[in-house]
Amino acid sequence: MRPGKGGTPGSSLHGDKGTAVTANIFEMNGISKTFPGVQALDKVDFACVPGEIHALVGENGAGKSTLMKVLAGAYRLDEGEIHVKGKQVSFSSPKDAQVNGISIIYQEFNLIPELNVAENIFLGREPLKMKGFVIDNEHLYQRSKELLASLEAGINPHEKVKNLSVAQQQMVEIAKALCLNADIIVMDEPSAVVSGKELESLFRIISSLKKSGKSIVYISHRIDEIFQIADRATVLKDGKLVGTVCPKEIEKSEIVRMMVGRSLGRTFPKKERGEKKEILSLKKVCRGKVLKDISLKVYTGEILGIAGLVGSGRTDLARVIFGADGFDSGEMLFEGKDVKWFNPKTAISDGIGFVTEDRKTEGFVGCLSVKENLTSLILPEISKWGWIDAAAQDETAEACVEQFNIVTAGLEQEIQYLSGGNQQKAILAKWISAGPKLIIMDEPTRGVDVGAKVEIYQIIRRMAKEGKAVIMISSELPEVIGMSDRIAVMHEGRLMREISGLDATEEQILMMATGQVKENGTDHVHESH
Repeated sequence: MRPGKGGTPGSSLHGDKGTAVTANIFEMNGISKTFPGVQALDKVDFACVPGEIHALVGENGAGKSTLMKVLAGAYRLDEGEIHVKGKQVSFSSPKDAQVNGISIIYQEFNLIPELNVAENIFLGREPLKMKGFVIDNEHLYQRSKELLASLEAGINPHEKVKNLSVAQQQMVEIAKALCLNADIIVMDEPSAVVSGKELESLFRIISSLKKSGKSIVYISHRIDEIFQIADRATVLKDGKLVGTVCPKEIEKSEIVRMMVGRSLGRTFPKKERGEKKEILSLKKVCRGKVLKDISLKVYTGEILGIAGLVGSGRTDLARVIFGADGFDSGEMLFEGKDVKWFNPKTAISDGIGFVTEDRKTEGFVGCLSVKENLTSLILPEISKWGWIDAAAQDETAEACVEQFNIVTAGLEQEIQYLSGGNQQKAILAKWISAGPKLIIMDEPTRGVDVGAKVEIYQIIRRMAKEGKAVIMISSELPEVIGMSDRIAVMHEGRLMREISGLDATEEQILMMATGQVKENGTDHVHESH
């Protein structure tokens, strides 16, 4: 199937029973949106039919989220038309869009942690009794229970949101959309926070919503997911429509070519290692119920992959090594010295870096400029008598932008306005410029497009080749296998086994990650030199 226009009114899609459906539930025609200095959308067409899962894909900064925010009333369009259920509409707020049956689930959930599940589901729409003066709690909790049951979520509506897992919070967001009687549900990177069985559960729910006639717009960077669940996929690049295709009728490489404008060739760089020398050793490290007798060695010149399901203790281990959390017992040696860092500042001064999985909360300061973020870890080196040397700061930041191919309108641009992939490259540049001996990377390519991923992989491998020690945590098994020299697999706070990155298979890792092998074993690890 050759790429076609995504928003052509009356475009047909054959349903499960072979019947042609031609009426679009919504159409976006000629949509343009400009921000200061940036043409975010340029005459984009996009449409969906009832009961369709329509993927929206493209590199970071392609305009996917902007297009959906226009549909959901968060942004006002500059040019174009939107039709919903055959009627032209103009939304002045997200509430207007919700009234018209449109709900968007953002990658960063809009939940209030201190409120319980039912209160979050009905926030701002609480059922009332006694002539509207009192909240009808009986109806609120009963309806919430029904919505959660329809999702097979198994969540207590009385539970506070702050006590839920990320996957459970996602279910609450979906329940909110259903509570709004949404016919059009937009999911922005829904799989970025779940993996394994949780991801399978999410796909089942999406398929169930499709069968009930809901239209799902699914934004994702994961090409495999698009081919697994999407009926159609529309590709954007640089704010323009590239085309709409049926994943079942094309190769994955075609989608990638449409996204990046070129063939990527080799995804993972050749495994080349630097000088191997032990730099970190953990012996029977324990922390509460999250880490149990962790014994592990880390070497310079290599990438050690940490695999495991969500909640297996991977991030807890990273936080202990970085000094963000303490440990109850055991021993940690860094460069042969017994250490127990009490805060990240001490770890950083000793040569530890940490690229956090939550870049927007912990990775950068959004309201500060690209320059300020890039140089935030090396201010003493570029200061004189307590004052920042502006010329040195500009020179350092410019070198980072050039070396890491960071696309920005300028060094003074606030980093929050960069695309996700460029934000991630900026975080990597910030830490690498600080000269760490050991760097921990927790989900380094989460929410990053396929083109930026390849660039990040090359940066990580170059660090190992130059003699740095790299610990890389990832939920994407192809990434763990493709990048790691060694792989340590965790399950429920325990290190199950270490295996060679040359020999590992996805099935083998999943068996360990789900606890189906004995712990503390070590397969034969081949050298990569």
